[in-house]
Amino acid sequence: MQQWYQLFPKNTYLSIFGWIAFCLLPFYFIFRTSSTSQIVYGILLVALFFTAYRLSFIKKGWTVYVTVGIEMAISIFMTIYFGYIYFSLFLAFFIGNIKNKIGFITIYIVHLVTTIVAAVISFFSQEELFISQLPFIIIAIIGVILLPFNMYNRNKHEKLENQLEDANEIISQLIVVEERQRIARDLHDTLGQKLSLIGLKSDLARKLIDIKPDSAKAELEDIQQTARRALKEVRDLVADMKGIKLNEEIIRVQQLLEAAKIDFHIEKTEKVENIPLFIEHVLSMCLKEAITNVVKHSKATTCTVKIEKLADEWKITVEDNGVGMKDKLHASKGIGLQGMRERLEFVNGSLKITNGNGTTITIKVPQVTRQNEQGENS
Repeated sequence: MQQWYQLFPKNTYLSIFGWIAFCLLPFYFIFRTSSTSQIVYGILLVALFFTAYRLSFIKKGWTVYVTVGIEMAISIFMTIYFGYIYFSLFLAFFIGNIKNKIGFITIYIVHLVTTIVAAVISFFSQEELFISQLPFIIIAIIGVILLPFNMYNRNKHEKLENQLEDANEIISQLIVVEERQRIARDLHDTLGQKLSLIGLKSDLARKLIDIKPDSAKAELEDIQQTARRALKEVRDLVADMKGIKLNEEIIRVQQLLEAAKIDFHIEKTEKVENIPLFIEHVLSMCLKEAITNVVKHSKATTCTVKIEKLADEWKITVEDNGVGMKDKLHASKGIGLQGMRERLEFVNGSLKITNGNGTTITIKVPQVTRQNEQGENS
């Protein structure tokens, strides 16, 4: 609902000056009568209508329907006795702000029927006045028919936009959390083992330095080499944090497979571009891990990578002619494959492993994730 001070509709093809005119016009219709008592009653009804109209925006539950009922009664009375039908437009605007679908339809039908009936009665009782403003009355009735649906759909659209903004904010936060977890995993995998090895070799070198200086020297050289490898891996990790491009990863996996004496074939149905940065990073990391599994476990002589852009998802297939992963699958769950699954689950993706004449790894990531709307409350 809008705030109580935002009582004039926006984007309804009528400026705020038109709505102000509708607020002042009832006094013209009231003062044109000769009876003082009718003037007093008319002014009181106008004051009561706008009081109830304001309350309808700030009340909740059944009290909203009570205030709408009062407004309808005043609108009918003003139409029949003063020939002023335009309060029905204010009501039409408010009805469009009702979120409960059943309440919206019920009040819409009641308001439409009572407005038409009151207009017909007033036409016969004040024929001359109604004929003089007939075009405006027709426009008002059209507004009563169309304005509630216009407002209802616009408010529903704004609600969905707000939900989308909230979802995007949550996704942004989750991406930060996932990236932190990825960095933690990568640091553990790259540095944990190396630092543990450096610590063990340092203890061994300290014990051997007086007994076997040559052996201690060899251990220190190993420590130096291990430290250099760890530094290189940290630099590579920092480079990865900047985001891995899929095209660049394809070049790297090709070099890796060639070094492992495995024939490499690539099939791309679409040019690899216009992929969201985070999705491209996930696809690249999963491709890297899949090729690593091929090199380490498959004993394959050929490997085929197929990248497809389907109607609603990206699909990467890595197929080799090796011995399969049946014996390695359980052991790999806690290492590379588990990391792939975690990354893919975060973007609603999926991982499928098929064993036959070799192994086929299928990676799917949807292009769009939809969020279903969760009902409507009054």
